Amino acid sequence: MTTSFVGRDSELDTVRAALAQQRCVTLTGGGGVGKSRLALRVAEQIRGQYADGVWWVDLSNLYDDRLFTATVCDAVDLLDHNPRAPVEALCEWLTGRQILLVFDCCERVLASCLLLMSELLAAAPQLTILATSRQAIGVRIEHRIEVAPLSMDDGDDGGNGDAVRLFRERCATTAPALSLDTPGSAEAVSAICHRLEGIPLAVELACARLRESSLTEIAERLGSRLDTLVDETVWPRRHRALRTAIGWSHELCSPLERLLWARLSVFRGPLDLADAQSVCAGGPLIADDIPWLMERLVDQSVLQQVGERYRMLDTLCEYGAMWLAELGEEGALARLHAEHFAAMLAEAEAGWLSDRQVAWYARISATHADVRAALDHLIEADPDAAVEMAGRTGLFWPCCGHLHESRDYLERVLALDTPKGPSRTRALWALGITLTLQGDHPTALRIGEECTEAACEDDTPQSELFAAHTLGLTHLMAGRPELAYDVCDQALIGHGTSPPSGAPQLCCMVIRTFAHSALGRLTEAYEAAIALRRLSVRYGEHWARSYAFHQLAFIDLLQGRAHDAELHARAMLTSKHNLNDNLGIALALDLLTGANAVQGNGIAAARTSGTGNTFWRMLGHPNHGTPELSEVRDLWESQARESVGDDAYDKAFTNALNDDAEEGLALVMQGPLSS
Repeated sequence: MTTSFVGRDSELDTVRAALAQQRCVTLTGGGGVGKSRLALRVAEQIRGQYADGVWWVDLSNLYDDRLFTATVCDAVDLLDHNPRAPVEALCEWLTGRQILLVFDCCERVLASCLLLMSELLAAAPQLTILATSRQAIGVRIEHRIEVAPLSMDDGDDGGNGDAVRLFRERCATTAPALSLDTPGSAEAVSAICHRLEGIPLAVELACARLRESSLTEIAERLGSRLDTLVDETVWPRRHRALRTAIGWSHELCSPLERLLWARLSVFRGPLDLADAQSVCAGGPLIADDIPWLMERLVDQSVLQQVGERYRMLDTLCEYGAMWLAELGEEGALARLHAEHFAAMLAEAEAGWLSDRQVAWYARISATHADVRAALDHLIEADPDAAVEMAGRTGLFWPCCGHLHESRDYLERVLALDTPKGPSRTRALWALGITLTLQGDHPTALRIGEECTEAACEDDTPQSELFAAHTLGLTHLMAGRPELAYDVCDQALIGHGTSPPSGAPQLCCMVIRTFAHSALGRLTEAYEAAIALRRLSVRYGEHWARSYAFHQLAFIDLLQGRAHDAELHARAMLTSKHNLNDNLGIALALDLLTGANAVQGNGIAAARTSGTGNTFWRMLGHPNHGTPELSEVRDLWESQARESVGDDAYDKAFTNALNDDAEEGLALVMQGPLSS
């Protein structure tokens, strides 16, 4: 949240007490009443009571059930490189852990929440769930707490109620020169808070108007509007004050501000100015006017600004969507939104082999909810464009752990009736690498062979290289390095260019380098890794560079250059961290563990291994990785134990394993860990 928390002392006590006794607590109440803010404050206060942490699951950007479980997995950093059902992975991940899961905005996907929560609570006896919803979820052991509006009556000490306290605090920011202590001002503030029934969002919207209206004017206008709103069949009585505040705030916006408010409702997650300008401009709304209009909406509390990005509370977004429908622009804005994010992915793919690569990974990660929404629209409205866009996620989603979503979307687009061609071949490639990273090698091999057949029909260098990469990766990960080498080497001989033609060429070069070392051809592998690193540095990209460092570190270890191996493993770790590639981070930590062990730094090896195991656990494969690494992990552990003793090793390993993954990684990245 971007603003401070006011009042609710009794509610905080009630929720904390309930969580101490109950395993499933749901905060219910209307939109804008403060359920999410209350849940967040409680979670912050009791975080230390849960040994394995508190995890926030934001469901506000979901509009159907399809990706519900994958969203929960993402929220708890479970990246599960496994073809099993996400629910099964979640149950296994939670079992034995003392965790508080906070599900926010459950009304979006109520039926799915009921099923998943029931299953998780049964599978994980130490799990506690705190949920927010506009209605009860229906879990058998659910304890429901209705969140009332803020108090408006004077307290026992004669002080103001919480609604007035909130108004005063927001006023200090919005209109700091305004005095609220005169008799007339205090009376007007009390009247406003009573007319808005103490609903926090309504109070904040009213406060935002103090820049342009007096307290008396706000009180009179709100009173007049509330008196005329009597159709309770259209808007339930308990929501009338919020509807009044939102509607009045909407009316006081300029026509262009109202139009932008409506059009912004098409976004599913935080957005930046460029997104808004690309999607929302048109007609009377000029792109150059959007920056200052966005600032106006921030001033009026319609938008919240977090850094350089903007978000709209779901209640206000719903109101904007209602007006977008009234304007008849729903279809047009959905199309513009999808076209914008499809174009963004196309630009990201084209800029992958450049010094913008890391920035593109960050950009696509930040807009994940909107990329999904764009794909959903295109699957229904433009199948050809859906196939093209989904294929382009292959450079980004699998790398960042969105394997279940990647598989879901790619299987959906490939089931569409679309013509053969390079876009469909690229989608097959993306599905093939997704399946391989999930460990579903038989299906990945079948898809890889289908991709190879499609590439032959396309007869384009890019398609041939994409097909070679997915097939080569499957062979490599399944322990068939000679086949991996052959397929990628042939593709590079026949279709490689200098300088490289793009991402698939570097992908094939990485597979060929790994295959060299897996076949014991260490000199060739080292030379290939040096060349790959040099090429990657020239372009400023990090993905291929990180795997060049992997091979250099691995071969250094095999050939007795442990200090060089440590430097190369740390370089790989930095690149993978920049890309938010947790699989790569886990591999780098394995190599760093080996370098520490071989150098006799047993405590550092134990701590690095513990942190690495935390990442492998997040990935769902505690012993995953390239086959050749699995053969030497036990040797490294034996060397580390011998250098410091079993007790010291076990203590350091367990402490690191129980630490937060990001905190543990930050410690490793600070520099060498001494014994």
